[in-house]
Amino acid sequence: MKLFGTDGVRGKAGEFLTAELAMRLAMAAGIYFRKNSVTNMILVGKDTRRSGYMIETAIVAGLTSVGYNVRQIGPMPTPAIAFLTEDMRCDAGIMISASHNPYYDNGIKFFDHTGFKLDEKEEAEIEKIYYSDELIAEARKQMTEIGVAKRVDDVIGRYIVQLKNSFPKHKTLHGLRIVLDCANGASYKVAPTVFSELGAEIIVLGDEPNGKNINENCGALAPQNLASEVKRLRADVGFAFDGDADRLVVVDDNGEIIHGDTLLGVLALYLKEQNELENDQIIATVMSNGALDDFLNSHGVKVHRCSVGDKFVLEMMKEKKANFGGEQSGHVIFGDYAKTGDGIASALQFAACMLSMNKKASELANLIKPYPQILRNLKITNKKPLEKIAGLKELEAGIKKDKIRTLFRYSGTENLIRLLLEGKNEKALQKWADEAEKFFKKALND
Repeated sequence: MKLFGTDGVRGKAGEFLTAELAMRLAMAAGIYFRKNSVTNMILVGKDTRRSGYMIETAIVAGLTSVGYNVRQIGPMPTPAIAFLTEDMRCDAGIMISASHNPYYDNGIKFFDHTGFKLDEKEEAEIEKIYYSDELIAEARKQMTEIGVAKRVDDVIGRYIVQLKNSFPKHKTLHGLRIVLDCANGASYKVAPTVFSELGAEIIVLGDEPNGKNINENCGALAPQNLASEVKRLRADVGFAFDGDADRLVVVDDNGEIIHGDTLLGVLALYLKEQNELENDQIIATVMSNGALDDFLNSHGVKVHRCSVGDKFVLEMMKEKKANFGGEQSGHVIFGDYAKTGDGIASALQFAACMLSMNKKASELANLIKPYPQILRNLKITNKKPLEKIAGLKELEAGIKKDKIRTLFRYSGTENLIRLLLEGKNEKALQKWADEAEKFFKKALND
């Protein structure tokens, strides 16, 4: 059984992600990290899910049993774990979260000593150790070699200072009315503190986690409540985070949800105007709208595209020496301030952009109008390699003639094929979406 998916190990808590699995995975990770250990200390954080107690305890047991000392910091955003792992000189960091998934799921993400997520090769090494009874048995410690665990409650201040330092020193949020939706998740303490300390008048939603209301009709996955509150309260802007606060959705002063690619484009332009966009380039994924490329190209900014997933965005950022990138889903990475997507840091940058450009959120939203897109998920029985499907090249050539961009890809976890078509002519778009759906239904169902 393969453990690692696109973002760590994730599944239904108590079913796939059991206490036993978490403990053994922690032992395997401890064995792996010990090879380059400097401080013999690993940081562990979590979001607000009820199952976090079970998994955290199991992880602590696993790490201490192989001799690691553990620092537990409780509910904190994923980007805080990335920052604090390096800041506290830990050998590694572990975040217990299933991000935007419902409360009954949970997950385990690993960070190296520099605060970066592990790559696929490193995850494969941990998985290999996990399945080796011999290596696990050899690594068990006894007597004084068993590790110790300590709960640390004061590190939240370090992360708050880091976030505030990402906001321009000469500016303040005084005079802005901002609605925050913390998704009853990991940002429920940090986000309100940061925005109020920077001078904003804040109204906070989703800041009463009870272990099972994380992401439930709130936050980045359900920003409609935020949108109605922004409009009702005549706020200047609204920011919604997901359960572990690594993604952001922005609502403008008219109560309209700003498209994720519009957000990327506006922030990239802001960085360029501040002379802070390294090499005048950004990294986006293959899912991003063509309007993003056209808008940024017209301002002298190049867009590079990578596979879907924030870790692939980060990998290409390193490769291309870029300091900004993201996904239309709301994962936005400011390389100068964070090692992963950081919803709160991104929200602060958007607020700074409003102030610097002296524009309302709705005016910024109007700078880019995404081209029409159709995205369909088809259930299938057979995942044939796309290059071996007869007639597909001809279908794509016909679609391309009508100046429509396509992206056909299989889901990594389900028997689905995702069909994305994008173009300026909505009639042609609809026609070709129906054609593509008919084609794949016939080709991929026995």
